[in-house]
Amino acid sequence: MSAPGPVMVEAVPSAALRPYVTRLCAYSEHYPAPVTRTEAAMPGAVLILGVGAPMEAGGERVRAFTGGLSDRSTLTRVTGPCEGVEVVLTPFGARRLHALPMRHLTNRVIAVEAVLGPWAGELLDRLAATPSWRERLALTDRLLTRRILAGPEVGPELPWAWARLLESGGRLAVSSLAESLGWSHRHLVARFHDQVGLPPKAAARVIRFGRAAGLLRSGRSIAAVAAECGFYDQAHMNREFRALGGATPGQIRPRPAGDPAGILNP
Repeated sequence: MSAPGPVMVEAVPSAALRPYVTRLCAYSEHYPAPVTRTEAAMPGAVLILGVGAPMEAGGERVRAFTGGLSDRSTLTRVTGPCEGVEVVLTPFGARRLHALPMRHLTNRVIAVEAVLGPWAGELLDRLAATPSWRERLALTDRLLTRRILAGPEVGPELPWAWARLLESGGRLAVSSLAESLGWSHRHLVARFHDQVGLPPKAAARVIRFGRAAGLLRSGRSIAAVAAECGFYDQAHMNREFRALGGATPGQIRPRPAGDPAGILNP
């Protein structure tokens, strides 16, 4: 299934899985030389079900790995042909899948067997024996749905608060969330640590960064994005992008033809 460069096939998660998974993608990567990338923080947890060569992620050498949300960028390095399935989980999908407080997985890269036990080994064996991209995606969907729905249930309050943060692009005040829920600030932070893995203020930073990066990729100017997303100024935006994405806004925003230095895109 390997081909030069990256090849990806996406699938829409089934209805039962959709509240817990935002991306389901079969992939293959094969490069003539090792490739190092900076993976940006995102408002979700990544599960890589790799069945090819190991790769380096977060300083660990792993083939199949998982973790929680991060408030920093992560380096990955592909050194050989890789293939498998990538899953991006909502915080609550990850909480139910792993059946662990999410604070234990924050900013970590962990081999899937160490977190998910024999279930992960069985899934990886079945994926390796499945030749079709679509069959791999369907198998992952079925087994993930079964595992997640059997995990600990998540009450409605935190998913509601998370949805409000997403809708606001990370601009909603933490005090407003606590007030709406009738909770103290301390209780809100404790619940976010358990079910999301980041305190609400850090989660809002990651959401704001993701929204700003998307607007920049659409061609919006850096100054306009900084103002719309609530950064104090462009210097503040630069610091956040370096911390969460390992790049500057100017490196993310597309440059017009004939402007390799980005002179026309201040």
